[in-house]
Amino acid sequence: MTPAKSEKILKELSEFYGDVKADLDFSNIYELTVAVVLSAQTTDKQVNSVTGELFAKYPGFSSLAGARISDVEKIIKSTGFYHSKAKNIVMLAGMVTSTFNGELPRSMESLLKLPGVGRKSANVILSMGFGIPGLAVDTHVGRIARRLGYTESDTPDKTEKDLCGIIPSEKWRDTHLLFIRHGRVICKARNPECGRCPVKGHCVYFRELNAS
Repeated sequence: MTPAKSEKILKELSEFYGDVKADLDFSNIYELTVAVVLSAQTTDKQVNSVTGELFAKYPGFSSLAGARISDVEKIIKSTGFYHSKAKNIVMLAGMVTSTFNGELPRSMESLLKLPGVGRKSANVILSMGFGIPGLAVDTHVGRIARRLGYTESDTPDKTEKDLCGIIPSEKWRDTHLLFIRHGRVICKARNPECGRCPVKGHCVYFRELNAS
């Protein structure tokens, strides 16, 4: 993969999908952070179905920090893994309140100290919440990156490194969003709809599929 080829791919995806927004509903950095933690192993739609009630009852880090975990579990149960998720977001809120004086930290190093926040989540928080360049690699992003030839790696950290080595930092956020949308709409894990893919001419997977 070259920077020039990558630029063409991103341009064609952008023209195909238009202005792509995040699917999680949030209105501030607190809501984004909690929603991102809840989104593990479930859909954004499922998260959005519970966060309205959650944020109405606990509108900020300080109120969530004082919540009973059992009460939070009842609200978020449908997101799956609700025991650990409830514990994580309450502990996260407590840590932000006590350790960071109520302000969510703006560095990868500090975000990774928060319960339930891994590198992918931290990149989403940095890029979507603070406008700080970050390229979060989830299953969709990893699959698209491999199929298009950005990386041969199955590991998120190496995939992120390979992508960031080719794509300019100011495009990391939009690349994340475009790849997720492409993975959900066309380039699915099973039965990808290659016939209507706007970037199949650049795709290693498509080329190998037709060569076999």
